[in-house]
Amino acid sequence: MTTSPAPARRNQSSSLRRAITVLEYIRDHAGTGRGISLTRLAEELAINKSTVLRLAAPLIDADLLVRDRETGWFRLGHGTLRLGQAYLSSLDLRTVATEPLRLLQHAIGETCHLVVYEPPDVVYIDKVENETNVRMASRVGSRVPAYRTAVGKAILAWLGEEEFRVVVAAGMPPVTPHTTTDPQRLRAELDRVRREGYAIDDRENEPEVRCVAAPVFDHTDAAIGAVSVSGLTTRMTPARVREVGPMVVRTGLEISHVLGSSRARDKDNGH
Repeated sequence: MTTSPAPARRNQSSSLRRAITVLEYIRDHAGTGRGISLTRLAEELAINKSTVLRLAAPLIDADLLVRDRETGWFRLGHGTLRLGQAYLSSLDLRTVATEPLRLLQHAIGETCHLVVYEPPDVVYIDKVENETNVRMASRVGSRVPAYRTAVGKAILAWLGEEEFRVVVAAGMPPVTPHTTTDPQRLRAELDRVRREGYAIDDRENEPEVRCVAAPVFDHTDAAIGAVSVSGLTTRMTPARVREVGPMVVRTGLEISHVLGSSRARDKDNGH
């Protein structure tokens, strides 16, 4: 007795990857709310129309996609919102940042911080330091006015005029000879932060310490925190600051990506 060979199984993994590609394209290009046409999907993804329809069918069944009955255009379904809400509810900034912060500290060898913004201050929520170096005065749970810290400036650069005024109204007294006390000078510094991506505290908060920081963005692309590297000026020279800056920016974007920010994707795409 002979048995017929089992029918070849379709490469489910390949189909899943292609379906995800369809979903991601619609996510990234349907900002107007109208959706994406079948023709555009087929052309942009180099997939024939019948295959697009086959790949989209289970996504529609799962409410991840919706196809307009009149136009035939595709847009995201309410199932994506449920997924997003479930994902966001499971996130904790400190947990998300733990490994990137540890890797940053290991790569640079200086003390690294994670902060959140509570106007007009920043609050330190995590700290990773090299035990062989001189310890920084910062501690988890402490608050420092945003105007005189790199982490504060990294956040303020991406907030609006109202937040800037709140910080200025709270006062900008000097704590070292290098502290920025002029609102217009602070405003100019925030312009530089937006251009270069990272902020610098050059002995403004502690007399012999330089700090480099970059913002962390949430799923709405709002700056909610910052990561930083701090070290004594003997080690954190201006040249070293220029080397460290891009590394801190990358760490901030890595954390932001996990939090759902589109800024990390834009950076990867060269925008």
